[in-house]
Amino acid sequence: MKINLPTLEGTIQPYAMQQLDDQPPPSTAPTFNRIAYAAAHVVVDSSRAYEPWGDAPCIDWEATLEFRSYLYGLGFKVAEAMDTAQRGMGVGWPTAAELIRRSIAHARDIPGADLACGAGTDHLDSGRTHSLADIINAYAEQFDVIESAGGRPIMMASRALCAAARSADDYQHVYDAVISASRNKVVLHWLGDAFDAQLAGYWGSRDVATAMATVLDIIKRHQNKIEGIKISLLNADYERQLRSQLSEGVVMFTGDDYNYGELIAGDSTGHSHALLGIFDPIAAVASRALTKLATGDLDAYRQLIDPTVALSRALFVAPTQYYKAGVVFLAWLNGHQRHFSLAGGMQSARSVVHYAEVFRKADMAGVLTKPDLARQRMSQFLALNAGIDNRQ
Repeated sequence: MKINLPTLEGTIQPYAMQQLDDQPPPSTAPTFNRIAYAAAHVVVDSSRAYEPWGDAPCIDWEATLEFRSYLYGLGFKVAEAMDTAQRGMGVGWPTAAELIRRSIAHARDIPGADLACGAGTDHLDSGRTHSLADIINAYAEQFDVIESAGGRPIMMASRALCAAARSADDYQHVYDAVISASRNKVVLHWLGDAFDAQLAGYWGSRDVATAMATVLDIIKRHQNKIEGIKISLLNADYERQLRSQLSEGVVMFTGDDYNYGELIAGDSTGHSHALLGIFDPIAAVASRALTKLATGDLDAYRQLIDPTVALSRALFVAPTQYYKAGVVFLAWLNGHQRHFSLAGGMQSARSVVHYAEVFRKADMAGVLTKPDLARQRMSQFLALNAGIDNRQ
């Protein structure tokens, strides 16, 4: 099965697909020996009228929740309403709040389903600087929505706090107040500026070691109320350093979409659990890999997971924040939604050549679960967006 694809060199070359057979999901959800959260995307309803560049898109709730059922069936927990769901990049808080309520209610009807939900301050006016009290109250409002619905919060990094804070003490003040008031254990969230430039200098310093000392101090003071911390700095050494210093009972969730394979596998210093956006598009392969890891078959785990890292690096290439476009592209190719549209019109954030490279690497990683459908949809995409004819 071949398809003509554009290349980085400016040519169009035939590509012979390696994956030819459909990959049905397992009949029962597998068991892992790592906690594995998949940060899930949302499916917009592009057949309805809404402002494409606004932050209140119409959501296809049936397709959105069905994708979460798919993830649960593969053994994953869901990290809901995170940056993969375009928080702050096409999905505003009112839509996110409805997503959280619907997703928590949906999970109750699925045996073994588990999720945690992103709480931030993104409903604050981004056009002005806010007081620390405003930021604490904003977090409290979102925590209340999650906890009142029966969910657990992930305390997302705050653009408003990054803009308002003048020192590490300001971060400590805000986190102390919010964590102390939480009804449940909290997952902290350290998102690097590769994902969001407005978060540069988070924890009060651009020096990673200094920032790390601040967050470790916060964790030490609240270790009984912190489940773990997700770190997304795209640097395995930083993650290992932080992991080695965590308080007892607090776990590391890798958010490193470049190095997750080795970090989850672990080494003599320990291992990381996972809260990853890349698990959304590679869920089928990642589930099989984690199942092998749980049986102690490290070689089989690496054979499955390593090819997905090349795909992930393509999806998360700079500007990294646009990775959501590739995530949804692969969901469309695999038949999880009827169209390739994103909130905020973000499907236009990447080039046709980029999507062609994603297609190649997804095929080589075994991520295209319905290869014939994927080829058909890729051909349609290329014809519409680049005038490349793949009719046979």
